[in-house]
Amino acid sequence: MNLFFEKVVSRRSFLKKCGLVTLGGAILSKLVKFGNAQEAKIGFIKPQKALYYEKLQKKKIKCLLCPRKCIITKGNRGFCRVRENRDGEYYTLVHSNPCAVHIDPIEKKPLFHFFPGTTALSLATAGCNFTCKNCQNWDISQANPDQTINFEISPERMVNLALEYNAPTIAYTYTEPTVFFEYMLETAKAAKEKNILNMYHSNGFINQKPLLELIPYLDGADIDLKGYSNKFYQDITGGTLYPVLETLKTLKKQGVWLEITNLLIPTKNDSIGMIKDLCQWIKDELGNDTPIHFSRFYPQYKLQNLPPTPIETLKKASEIAHNVGLHYVYIGNVPGIPEENTYCPNCGKIIVGRKGYNITVINLKKNRCKFCKTEIAGRWM
Repeated sequence: MNLFFEKVVSRRSFLKKCGLVTLGGAILSKLVKFGNAQEAKIGFIKPQKALYYEKLQKKKIKCLLCPRKCIITKGNRGFCRVRENRDGEYYTLVHSNPCAVHIDPIEKKPLFHFFPGTTALSLATAGCNFTCKNCQNWDISQANPDQTINFEISPERMVNLALEYNAPTIAYTYTEPTVFFEYMLETAKAAKEKNILNMYHSNGFINQKPLLELIPYLDGADIDLKGYSNKFYQDITGGTLYPVLETLKTLKKQGVWLEITNLLIPTKNDSIGMIKDLCQWIKDELGNDTPIHFSRFYPQYKLQNLPPTPIETLKKASEIAHNVGLHYVYIGNVPGIPEENTYCPNCGKIIVGRKGYNITVINLKKNRCKFCKTEIAGRWM
């Protein structure tokens, strides 16, 4: 079921139109022989001046985009690998230089209260400001833009692609969008002018000033709150917890539709105490209408020694969240489970039925439960 589409565009058709061929989230070096196809290139294309930095003595630069605040000497790059000091000037190497472009269901982001049944034109570049040991897209997030296979797609062209394929949303996702901030910001501004929505799937590790510049162009966000422990963040992600909490509070305060994903990794962040503390913080600081997705971990990257998250652990997390008082609690990466559905917090009936990424039923009248008229938080038709 699709609320916005009149024509169905296959993923293959879209990729042919773009000149892109993808596999597992990364674009392959394969030229598609179509009229406006372009050839994939390894490396960055047109470096552009970066935003958010301070010039220091001896042509050093202090990056002010994320909480790392890297000090970068001449000829070197920041932690994220995509921002470079060129003779005392700061450049982004990933502007208009995506290595992944897809059309996805909005449910894949995951956003469950944001125009269900629609799709998003999703994009990413190389790089990340985290080093998560469990990253599923490590082949591009932990790569330099010199190493990935990229295409030159300007913000204007990206917006035109969304329009051409009736994608109501552009999603900045797969890797960490903060590191391609300039590209995201310009694309989001261009999208807003054409009445296209913008959503941001992020680790939340961004400074407040750039976040506040981006927010006027954001309609929705899914933030990975990876655990409720600074030690966990340091050990598993290479980052810290506090800036992520500040990002969540700012997004909520500024009226961006917000959902949270918590990937439960066995023995790392799945204790009852940590789950309860995380849920209590969400309720206290963001409100009980903030959806949370407990997502199943599968062994990958540097954590292949761990088993998949037991279903019982995910069910227990869901129970804890409900007991704390959160209204919208989901289990992800387990297709067909009842916890994929949205239930009315008042009468308990299914409001949005799901099977994987497919919508099976929507029982809404405007923004209210069809059965008991309770208002359901979200962005609906």
